Order: sequence, then structure tokens, then C-alpha cells
Amino acid sequence: MDLHVWVAYIATAVIFSLSPGSGAVNSISNGLTHGMKKSLISILGLQLGLTFHIIFVGAGIGALVAESAIAFSVIKWVGVAYLIWLGIQKWRDTSHVIVTHPESAYPSSVMLYKSLLVNLTNPKSIVFLVALFPQFIDPQAPHLPQLIILGVTTVTIDTLVMIFYTAMAARMGKWVRSDKAMRRLNKLFGSAFLGCGALLAVAKA
Repeated sequence: MDLHVWVAYIATAVIFSLSPGSGAVNSISNGLTHGMKKSLISILGLQLGLTFHIIFVGAGIGALVAESAIAFSVIKWVGVAYLIWLGIQKWRDTSHVIVTHPESAYPSSVMLYKSLLVNLTNPKSIVFLVALFPQFIDPQAPHLPQLIILGVTTVTIDTLVMIFYTAMAARMGKWVRSDKAMRRLNKLFGSAFLGCGALLAVAKA
């Protein structure tokens, strides 16, 4: 892969990761509630979900999903239901920000699988990658090395962006100490998850 092609892809991937979405909402919400250190496991979950999509697309299955209305609809509505469920749970959440005890008892395994499902049930990632990857792949060169470069670049950039979102939210969390303020934030991010679910519901392949 030529250097200028790779640099162009990096710029595109940065924009993709920075764009507000369910992954960013999940990272900010966890950063506010659990702090930076404990939220790292949730970032891992997001990247596992993204890695699955990259492998899915790389294997050629993603193209089938992008072209199949039924397959896209099934994944889309699972994602919609999950995001709406997350939003409702956040609205009902009465927890407060952990400031003096950042190592809360909230199970890391729960944070991992919730974050994994946030990305795993987002078919727009698949459609985006199906549309994006071919633009940066030289059909005359071996595909696998190029896909590996694009995949590793995508995950690396998204990890750094999610760390940025989480770290910024964790710093903000130090200023949020009252239960009333936290309830408002829970409702804010609950609404954001519901909004992501609504956007996903009207998305078209």
C-alpha cells in the first residue's frame, strides 16, 4: 500500500471515529461514571466489536449484508433494540460518579460485554467499511496485507479516540459530585443512546 493512500485512509478513519455515535456515547458515559482506569475494559469491548466487523467485511460477508435487505434489517433492529434498552437503563440509573473510590464494584465483565454489543449490533459500521475499504485497496496487489493494514489502522485510531473521549469525561466527573447532577447526566446520556437507536432505526443500507 502506497504511503499517500494510507495517509488518506488515516484522515478518513479519524473522521469516522470522531463522528458522534453509540461508541462515543458509551465511552463518555463510562468515563463519567467509572473513571478512566476502570473504563479501559469498555474500550476493549468496543474494539472487539469493531474488529469483528473488520474481519466480517474482509472475508467478504459484509458485502452480502450490505446488499441484503433482510440481513441488514435483522442486525439493524437488534442494534436498535439494544441501544434503546441501554437508554432506558441509563434513564433509570440512580448511581453517582465514583470520585473517592474509582475502583467501584461494577463488574468489569459487564462493562466489556455491554460495550462489545454496542459495536457488534451496529450494522452501519459494516456498511461503512464495505463502502470504504475498496476505495483504498489496490486490486492488482494481494488483498490480505492491505486489509490487515486498514484493519489495524482503523482499530488503533478508534482506540485512541475512545480513550480521548473517556479521559475527558473522567476529568469532568471530578466536578460532578451531587446525586442530582448525576441523575441529569444519566438522563442526558440515556437520551443520547435513545437518539443513536432512533438514527439506526431510520438508517438505510
